[in-house]
Amino acid sequence: MSERNRFLKTSSWLLSLLLVLPIIAIFYASFGESEEVFGHLMSTVMGTYTINTALLVVGTVFLSILMGIPSAWLMANYAISGDRWLQWALVLPLAMPSYIVGYIYTDWFDYAGPLQGLLREWMGWTSATQYWFPDLRTLLGACFVLSLVLYPYIYLLARAAFMEQSLTLTQSARLLGCSPLQSFFRISLPLARPAIAIGSSLVAMEAIGDFGIVSYLSVSTLTTAVYDTWLGYSNLNAAAKISAIMLVVIFILISSERYSRRKQKLFSQNSSPDKIAKVHLQGGFKLAAVLWCWVLFILAFLAPLSQLIFYAWTYHSTSSIVDFAQYSFNSLYVSAIAAVVALIIGLTVNLYHRLSVTVWGAVPARVSSLGYAMPGTVLAIGVLIFLTSADHFINDVAEEFGFGRLGLFLSGTMFALLTAFVVRFSAVAIGSIESSLTKVSPSFDMAARTLGCNVRGMILRIQLPLIRRGCLIAMLLVFIESMKELNAAILLRPFNFETLATYVFNYASDEHLEYAASSAILLVMVGLVPLIMINRSLEQSHA
Repeated sequence: MSERNRFLKTSSWLLSLLLVLPIIAIFYASFGESEEVFGHLMSTVMGTYTINTALLVVGTVFLSILMGIPSAWLMANYAISGDRWLQWALVLPLAMPSYIVGYIYTDWFDYAGPLQGLLREWMGWTSATQYWFPDLRTLLGACFVLSLVLYPYIYLLARAAFMEQSLTLTQSARLLGCSPLQSFFRISLPLARPAIAIGSSLVAMEAIGDFGIVSYLSVSTLTTAVYDTWLGYSNLNAAAKISAIMLVVIFILISSERYSRRKQKLFSQNSSPDKIAKVHLQGGFKLAAVLWCWVLFILAFLAPLSQLIFYAWTYHSTSSIVDFAQYSFNSLYVSAIAAVVALIIGLTVNLYHRLSVTVWGAVPARVSSLGYAMPGTVLAIGVLIFLTSADHFINDVAEEFGFGRLGLFLSGTMFALLTAFVVRFSAVAIGSIESSLTKVSPSFDMAARTLGCNVRGMILRIQLPLIRRGCLIAMLLVFIESMKELNAAILLRPFNFETLATYVFNYASDEHLEYAASSAILLVMVGLVPLIMINRSLEQSHA
């Protein structure tokens, strides 16, 4: 093995080990002394937390499927008014943080809100006892808000699956007497099951790990239990036990989804060179399809964004420009560093995998991607345990050599926040770079080696220039995800350090989101960039 290959191997395994240490730290700390606090939680509220989490996941996945699959089917197969615009507009709700949507809808639906006020004015009612109105500050309200934000996961994957299906299958079903609805349930939906299952698992993991909306709506889940146990009881070991339980649940969810379709194989793809034009709906079906897609887009994105714009315009004179500029700089600074570090990690593990001649070459990339499945609150626990232990060890060594104690210079600074971002979002960079590298033919590598190019020259002169677009996308995606991350940021940020996400959430928690509306709009606009890129990529792949 050449010196360069040895360097890549050592670096890849070392980086993957460092990225998985926070996960190991959670399970290690869960065996610590916490019987009193954890036992008290188990005998009192843990059952409620667990049931609420299960109901939140089931309700959010069900509503997301109900919103996402019909929209995906209509966009993939039928021509309706504005469908060319709607096919990517239905993805935009992913850019809306859930706690912002929750604040706005709660403001609209509360007793003093405009909807109930207008209803009382129309009907002549004078008190809440005279009528019933849905309450969003409930578990069902949290499911509704989360599904509005998360259904695009299912919509994107299901739409891609429907577009890839062979036209001959649905045509054969129609010739055999199936109606369009029967053809959908018997042919199209079963073939799209793997994509729907993956989308549902993503929705489930996001629902398990959400802290913003469940905290705002006062719904007690395992995520809020981790937060309360850490900050309320000041017991990190008990919080680690709950975090370990959540990680096991997430692992079971992912494993169950994969096991359920272990024998399912799909060999038929849409290989027809000429795509048949979309079906033009008529009459009531056309009206229902148009209303379904447009109302969903308005409820999930356009209406909340319009309210934010109204807040920003109305309260711009009372908003702090200095705070906005400072917290924007904080977010940009931390996110940019995280993007660069994640890019280095992604390049290292992927290049080692490409140059490795053994099956073990793929292990560092897979291990380094484990953090993406961890909820931000759980990840914050792991990072804090790992960095605090490192701080104490370094301080003990420094004191032993007469340098004095250095303090919590890892866990008590911005380094902890950067670590969380890198551990969580390195998987995004790894995936983007891996996708670009797979498109570079191995013949380029072989030709370079035949012409006498060493490993370093081949990487710098052949591979990096060919994957520079993938590297740019990787950095951009990690940057944007870090800008939006709330769960880890709210727990690991240093004193007197706010990001845009924590700044907006603090105002939303205090029922004053209107004063941070400009920051919320910036968060939404930043989140739109990867969604537009993903949709353009999807359109090009099916062009």
